[in-house]
Amino acid sequence: MNIGVIGIGNMGRNHLRVYSELRWVDRVYYYDSDPVRLAQLAGKFEECISCESLPELLKKVDAASVCVPTEKHFEVAKMCLEQGVNILVEKPVVANLKEGEELLKILNKSGLILGVGHIERFNPIIREASKLLDNPRYIEIKRHNPASARVTTSSVIDDLMIHDVDIVWNIFFKGRTEYEIHSFGDYNFCTAIALFGENIVFLSASRLSPRKIRTIYIEGDGFSIEGNFMDQEVYVYKKPSKYSVEDDKYVQENVIEKVLINKIEPLKEELKQFIISVKTNKPFPVTLEQALLNLKIVEVIKNKLQASNRRG
Repeated sequence: MNIGVIGIGNMGRNHLRVYSELRWVDRVYYYDSDPVRLAQLAGKFEECISCESLPELLKKVDAASVCVPTEKHFEVAKMCLEQGVNILVEKPVVANLKEGEELLKILNKSGLILGVGHIERFNPIIREASKLLDNPRYIEIKRHNPASARVTTSSVIDDLMIHDVDIVWNIFFKGRTEYEIHSFGDYNFCTAIALFGENIVFLSASRLSPRKIRTIYIEGDGFSIEGNFMDQEVYVYKKPSKYSVEDDKYVQENVIEKVLINKIEPLKEELKQFIISVKTNKPFPVTLEQALLNLKIVEVIKNKLQASNRRG
């Protein structure tokens, strides 16, 4: 199978690296509209082949990763589908819901695979946490970053919080249509609270942090789960069957278990799944419909944020 990478910024280069390591891939082609980027990449991936135009790349590949800026996603994705090329589009899948609905019509007519790159879906701690409980009473996810020159136009909600929106609405509360959302902060630091009946979700995302934080905390009935997205470690805290007291000083408050996880690179797992989906013609785990739900929730959070700031 021949694979293409369209757009070779930071994320595109990571896609190039991973594709060049996968045994299922025959040849990797890449294209970027910026000739400076193409020149900078020359010789760094000897097994990858540069193309002078997007039409040239699309003639050579069976599937491609779309890693261009979000505002160009719709245009590039449309061109790929019209040329019969399966695609994996980085998140957010498109710039707005109108583009998303139009892209869905094109996809449904094409019979091709369109996956969306919500990379945390392939982090093993999410798989393990979702297996451990089916009715989380409380979820708290923190995703904080230092300021970055890489992101200049999107809000912290579009850029970071959307990962956790995907986890909440498409994993832990999949199919739940009754919810209430509140949000506070601004476009560089935002907290969002979602209520699914008696179940509570607290999300926070920041581009003002002095350090990178990627954590999840979940409470169920009788136990809780703590996970770290970066080191891929999960701990389960359970109430002991019987509290013990020694010398009237020390009380056993909980039992701690570390979950054994086969640590993987989420991007590598994501791209493997994309190739499998193309080979088998089965839907990618993150569908366009799910990505459009994520966009919808993100828009609600941003609208609630603006409303709360007006009241303030």
